[in-house]
Amino acid sequence: MGKGRGLLGALGLVSLVGLSLAQGEVKVGVLHSLTGTMAISEVTVKNATLLAIEEINARGGVLGRKLLPVVEDGASDPATFAQKAQKLIQQDKVATVFGGWTSASRKAMLPVFERLGNLLWYPVQFEGNECSPNIMYTGAQPNQQILPALDWALEKGYKKFFLVGSDYVFPRTANLILKRHIEARKGVLSGEEYVPLGGTDFSSVVNKIRAARPDVVFNTINGDSNVAFFKQMAAAGLTPDKLPVMSFSIAEQEAKAIGPSLLKGSYAAWNYFMSLETPENRTFVKAYQTKYGPNELITDPMAHGYANVYLWKAAVEKAQSFDPNAVRKAAVLMGWVSTPLGRVRFAENQSLYQAVYIGELQGNAQFKILWSTKEPVKPEPYDPLAFPGKTCKLH
Repeated sequence: MGKGRGLLGALGLVSLVGLSLAQGEVKVGVLHSLTGTMAISEVTVKNATLLAIEEINARGGVLGRKLLPVVEDGASDPATFAQKAQKLIQQDKVATVFGGWTSASRKAMLPVFERLGNLLWYPVQFEGNECSPNIMYTGAQPNQQILPALDWALEKGYKKFFLVGSDYVFPRTANLILKRHIEARKGVLSGEEYVPLGGTDFSSVVNKIRAARPDVVFNTINGDSNVAFFKQMAAAGLTPDKLPVMSFSIAEQEAKAIGPSLLKGSYAAWNYFMSLETPENRTFVKAYQTKYGPNELITDPMAHGYANVYLWKAAVEKAQSFDPNAVRKAAVLMGWVSTPLGRVRFAENQSLYQAVYIGELQGNAQFKILWSTKEPVKPEPYDPLAFPGKTCKLH
């Protein structure tokens, strides 16, 4: 896992952080895909992250220091993410990095953060089966998104499941977990198909879905491939009112880009919807739309990206230090924090306790919340059916 290398590296970083402090400001990295297939999702996460930094600076910064964001483009390419992460840490001497979306990009960056002892705040849901002291995992673990969605679908009477995803680590691993639990719950797997990340030809996939006649499709396609998938499903007559689709990477802005008319009535599972009625969320939505435009939509990863900056700030202030190792230790001792997502806190595995929601997409690209957990759910990085015997102990 590289825990030892990460901690040793953290000791070496103290002098680098000191260089930033000496300049009266603290550099932080913001690393997302600003170009390529993932830009449809990641540009606005970058925007939400910068909004939080701007708000914090307007209130005096962190430990009296203003934050200086250094923004880099991962270009939807894992190798580029790794190169830019190394550049941010070694050349720019950032105190921490906020970013990443695909598991492929996170997997590429992980050894960089462990080797150089820095800390990545990762804002997106993922497949679990990973545990590193150099990453704060704030997106959903499988037991906080895909498995609650499976249980909800079974309760609704859906028994036959077709799994479709992009061909990389998140969909493959998420579907491995789903298959174990579909079998354990006496459901039926009627098919499983993958397309390359960024792929647009779903003709054979749609034909197989139509032939399999599932009750519901579970969709782990990422990026703008979803546009082609839903258009080709609709062209084949498989609209959400005839065949429901439960998506795990489509939120409000992707729905708007694809076209809400194509998706209306389909489902999504997240830890945040823009339609959440809480004072913290209303304040966040108002601030984002004031800065970026009154018609802008907000998604779960954007809310996590925004919250991550505030969680990092709180951890730094508890640690009274910008040292990544001190910050990650302080983060798990902070207790509950109010965010636009609701109440969250870090578990000892550096993942968040957080609520889970099932939403139905409306014609205005907003989700009507159909179901939610009563309390924040404890994160479990290793699914006991898919990865028996594996645990995550970081503190």
